[in-house]
Amino acid sequence: MADAVAKELREEANIALTAPAVLHGVFLNRHASDRDHVAVFIVRAFTQSAPKESDHEIAEARFFPLSALPDKTTPGTRRRLAEIIDGTALPAEW
Repeated sequence: MADAVAKELREEANIALTAPAVLHGVFLNRHASDRDHVAVFIVRAFTQSAPKESDHEIAEARFFPLSALPDKTTPGTRRRLAEIIDGTALPAEW
């Protein structure tokens, strides 16, 4: 998974890791299916060679302060961010 996250960041966001990504957790996402899992990594050290341009797969990609996340940020994503920032216990599901 560590190799996959580095590859995806490079290909999908023009991001190169400058230190290893740290696995935060693996979560069951029943909203997608009973077999879908989401791996969440914490990335604190990276460079971005250029902003991500829109394409057929990603309409928009930007960095946001935690206090100003987009309205459409999913509840699951908001919970994962809170766990990382607050250090709360990890649930099994997304």
